[in-house]
Amino acid sequence: MEITKYDSLIFDMDGTLWDAADLYAASWNRSFDKHKLDLYLSRTDICALTGLERKALIDRVMPGYRESICDQVIADVEVFTRELIPERGGKLYDDVHSGLKELSKLYKIFIVSNCDAQVIRLFMDWANINDFITDEFAHGVNFKPKNHNIRLLIDKYNLQHPIYIGDTDGDSQQSELAGIPFAFVSYGFGETSAYHLKFDSFKALTSHFLAG
Repeated sequence: MEITKYDSLIFDMDGTLWDAADLYAASWNRSFDKHKLDLYLSRTDICALTGLERKALIDRVMPGYRESICDQVIADVEVFTRELIPERGGKLYDDVHSGLKELSKLYKIFIVSNCDAQVIRLFMDWANINDFITDEFAHGVNFKPKNHNIRLLIDKYNLQHPIYIGDTDGDSQQSELAGIPFAFVSYGFGETSAYHLKFDSFKALTSHFLAG
């Protein structure tokens, strides 16, 4: 039977809470330029890559390149990203700030994302949402898949009825592996037909969960 009363909301970040595709493209292209590589990623490319774990990302972006150069490029991408978030940020989706503020009064709120270890915190600072978030976990901390990191938070906070909220089929699959329901936001970067709930805006998502 589907759980209709949740005690916690675990959010994906990119494509769910904000759109930072232009920022990420700039970071990658700065790194390519630094290493004199004839590679380039557009905003469209970034949208298609969003949500991939580190190894899958490297395989898609730099197939055939030596591991050593891939590691150097990724390391510089992470540096440039950390520099750019406070400078330029991205686009916070409509109603995210006000929605998280209201939702945090009823639920524990978490963020789990396949990003560098420091990026979620930088995003939270930029978006001014620190007061609404109970905790976060990034792929870059342990290089484990989302389902593993979701379970770490579930165990740490003894969550009884959490739901994961994201924008890709990969998010849906990771939710299933973690053994929790999945809510799909259709305004993000991906598509999926496997979800328990679907929302076309953050306002609609907020209204649903505020109603209990």
